[in-house]
Amino acid sequence: MLGNGVVGILSESVNKWERRVPLTPSHCARLLHSGREKTGVARIVVQPSTKRIHHDSLYEDVGCDISDDLSTCGLILGIKQPKLDMILPDRAYAFFSHTHKAQKENMPLLEKILAKRVSLYDYELIVGDHGKRLLAFGKYAGRAGIIDFLCGLGQLSHGAQEIFKLLPHTFVEPSRLPELFGKVRNLNSPARTSKRVFQVYGCVVTSRDMVEHKDPSKIFDKADYYAHPEHYNPVFHEKVAPYASAIVNCIYWEKRFPRLLSTQQLQDLMRKGCPLVGISDITCDVGGSIEFVNETTSIDLPFFRYDPLTDSYHHDMEGNGILCSAVDILPTEFAKEASQHFGDILSQFVGSLASTADVSKLPAHLKRACIAHGGALTSLYEYIPRMRNSDTEDISDNLANGHSNKKYSVLVSLSGHLFDQFLINEALDIIEAAGGSFHLVKCQVGQSTSAMSYSELEVGADDREVLDQIIDSLTSVANPSENHVIISQEMNKISLKVGKIQETVDTTEFDTKRRKSVLILGAGRVCQPAVELLASTGSSSSRQWYKTCLETDFEEQNDVHVIVASLYLKDAEEIIQGIPNATAVELDVTDHGSLCEYISQVEVVVSLLPQSCHVVIANVCIELKKHLVTASYVDNSMSMLDEKAKNAGITILGEMGLDPGIDHMMAMKMINEAHVRKGKIKSFTSYCGGLPSPAAANNPLAYKFSWNPAGAIRAGQNPATYKSQDETVHVNGDDLYYSAVRFRIPELPAFALECLPNRNSLIYGELYGIGYEASTIFRGTLRYEGFSEIMATLARIGLFNAEAHPLLEHESRPTFRTFLYKLLKIDTEAMDEAVIGEKEITERIVKLGHCKDGGAAVKAAKTIMFLGLLERTEIPVSCHSAFAVTCHRMEEKLAYSRTEQDMVLLHHEVEVDFPDSQHTEHHTATLLEFGKAKNGKMTSAMALTVGVPVAIGALLLLVNKITTPGVLRPIQPEVYVPALDILQAYGIKLMEKTE
Repeated sequence: MLGNGVVGILSESVNKWERRVPLTPSHCARLLHSGREKTGVARIVVQPSTKRIHHDSLYEDVGCDISDDLSTCGLILGIKQPKLDMILPDRAYAFFSHTHKAQKENMPLLEKILAKRVSLYDYELIVGDHGKRLLAFGKYAGRAGIIDFLCGLGQLSHGAQEIFKLLPHTFVEPSRLPELFGKVRNLNSPARTSKRVFQVYGCVVTSRDMVEHKDPSKIFDKADYYAHPEHYNPVFHEKVAPYASAIVNCIYWEKRFPRLLSTQQLQDLMRKGCPLVGISDITCDVGGSIEFVNETTSIDLPFFRYDPLTDSYHHDMEGNGILCSAVDILPTEFAKEASQHFGDILSQFVGSLASTADVSKLPAHLKRACIAHGGALTSLYEYIPRMRNSDTEDISDNLANGHSNKKYSVLVSLSGHLFDQFLINEALDIIEAAGGSFHLVKCQVGQSTSAMSYSELEVGADDREVLDQIIDSLTSVANPSENHVIISQEMNKISLKVGKIQETVDTTEFDTKRRKSVLILGAGRVCQPAVELLASTGSSSSRQWYKTCLETDFEEQNDVHVIVASLYLKDAEEIIQGIPNATAVELDVTDHGSLCEYISQVEVVVSLLPQSCHVVIANVCIELKKHLVTASYVDNSMSMLDEKAKNAGITILGEMGLDPGIDHMMAMKMINEAHVRKGKIKSFTSYCGGLPSPAAANNPLAYKFSWNPAGAIRAGQNPATYKSQDETVHVNGDDLYYSAVRFRIPELPAFALECLPNRNSLIYGELYGIGYEASTIFRGTLRYEGFSEIMATLARIGLFNAEAHPLLEHESRPTFRTFLYKLLKIDTEAMDEAVIGEKEITERIVKLGHCKDGGAAVKAAKTIMFLGLLERTEIPVSCHSAFAVTCHRMEEKLAYSRTEQDMVLLHHEVEVDFPDSQHTEHHTATLLEFGKAKNGKMTSAMALTVGVPVAIGALLLLVNKITTPGVLRPIQPEVYVPALDILQAYGIKLMEKTE
């Protein structure tokens, strides 16, 4: 199949925005019509695509075949990697594979390539004798990037005057304009009527403007800088950045070089009044030369906002901070032009790749670009498996935290022709033969015969003599000078630099005693944001906003060590993965001895366990005199511990979540501010809901669970008491779903229409200090329209009955279908199962009187079908009630996918009468938060808005900002004032408005 002259063009499948093509119709025409003898191409097969910049018919017009079947093609071309199931065996493929540095995320692709005996050519590795890449889209990335960036600055600034202020300018009074205009005309020839007074200045910055030699007597030398960047200090932040309004970053960067702009440098610049308003990072290098660029962005959502003064990230244009753009496929915005440029070069190589089966007969620049052939890596890339086995990411994290898996370790830097001359293998053989270990920390692979490569290894051994022997052997290979550093032009030499040998000391016990510690009980959905906030308190990027919000100098504070305890150790380990200053432990809270042991080691305990566990934990905290924070309601059993907590001198802080939590704090702030002005609260209305984002509301209930379904359903069944127009209204829990009250809120999205009264509404009205001065006190839970009528119908059917069901008491398990028939009183013998579907279930629901409205019955039937309650699979043995069966199905069917966003919406309305005013003031406060993607993982808005407040509560207790002992709610200024400040600083935006 290889070398048969038949070329296939893939339909791009990985990214919805990818419209580029490796060859345009005009390129295909030249290859086909010039004859196979000249071009090496006999036939071109193009997979159909509706996204591609060139229509399928244009390829067909020039003689290409349009077909999904590429099985006849010996060479298959794409832009980005195809889906794994699209890779055919014994073919040659060419695309940007991102595998030659052993990139972890693309190793499944490489494994599939090897398993299918595919020849893989990577465009990125096709370089000329000058050492530069021949195939790239670089200039189109820059063009698209600057256009998008200027568009974003316009969105950020909201108007012409603000954009004008970004330019060098001088303001004048309107009366002076005629005078100035006349002067300008006099300065120019008659043919010109104006002169540009205001200018935008541009500055092209090279490496000599970014760094300077540490030795003041030495001038910048580019060759020396690339060989020994450690000899240079960064100066971009001193010489260029302070005067820039916008920075467009296109530099190539490796970790061994100084950053163009670090997070700390930016924070210092902004505190000094730097005019910078935005950065377009064309490189899309996350955490790279622009350190605070922490994610790539997409074409449809090209921007995020970074606030350096609070070290927080936002995905809106409302607020302070730097506009950042980092779109990773910018050239596809100029898909036609970029494809033409790319194909002009690629078409020169296609003939060789399509007509050659023997890689060794290819030109040198194509041979070097072949990563795999015939089921094996080519000689140039045999280093990849060893790099994979070195656990690069893990050791990078360990090094950053000063940890090693060996007693003695040293950082060794190697540069030279490490891979093309197999010198890297020789170095690794020396380490392994002596009984040592190595971990790859950094790597840059040379891309031509003249280019050198660079690797940084952490070399370890349990014996100091063994490590010394390894260093001596490596030094011998490098043939170093006196300082163990050599620059050699010979192909078989390497340059070696040896760091300082470190001895690993177990400091766990010392650190536990020295650091302030927090124990988090429970490793559920909301745990990770809490751990991240607490564990970050010692970082340099967090100190400034902690200092601003808490008036505490964290440079003088020790780091916070977080212990996450779970019944299952694996759950706790998953939570802390990648988070410094965090430890996972296994703990059964019913084991009193173990619980006491862990609580005794910390200053504050955070319980994220079910509410029923809190009293047991609270009693241990009282006994050991440790503070406790929870996100749960303070019920009667917890309130009864108030006196004991006061006597122990500790604080038990409850209701530090979203609802309850942020809702209390926002309400108290509004109400107390009104009281200070002698205002009287006329009405207080509150709404809150955790919902899927509109795009994720893609099921009959228009709902998904960002926390435990059983807990969510039970909470929705709690009784409610609220006050409306001086009348107290009680709603029983059993009737809650049947008593849906519909409200429309002009300021809120149109989909948030249906509200249910929430529990304890009147009680919280009293706690807020409103008393009965308000004619209306109402709290509601937001839902998408239709949710409540469906849930009410399901409740009537009996799907939320928590009592043990007779059908589920036996070892022989019924199917979901059989159980549903039982609930709907369907006689399976009299009714053919094959005809039972949505229509029949709808009719049955109406016949049983569960729903008077046929439309609601249809919705309920669709939900039943969606939940899989008609499936013939057996019900798990863990389900003993209809409620358990329903929760089991909901947890499975109503879960968020890894890319779907949830959202949290909280809205308060307060009407205030003032003694000296004839008008009523209308105050609103709104929180709208969406789930956030970070490092390929989605953190739900619910987890953020519950986990962050509970961590803030612990932090306030750690730094003695809360000093009142006893059982508290966050309704005192001592709690809610600093807590709301930190929430804002952390990026959870609270919007207030007065009319």
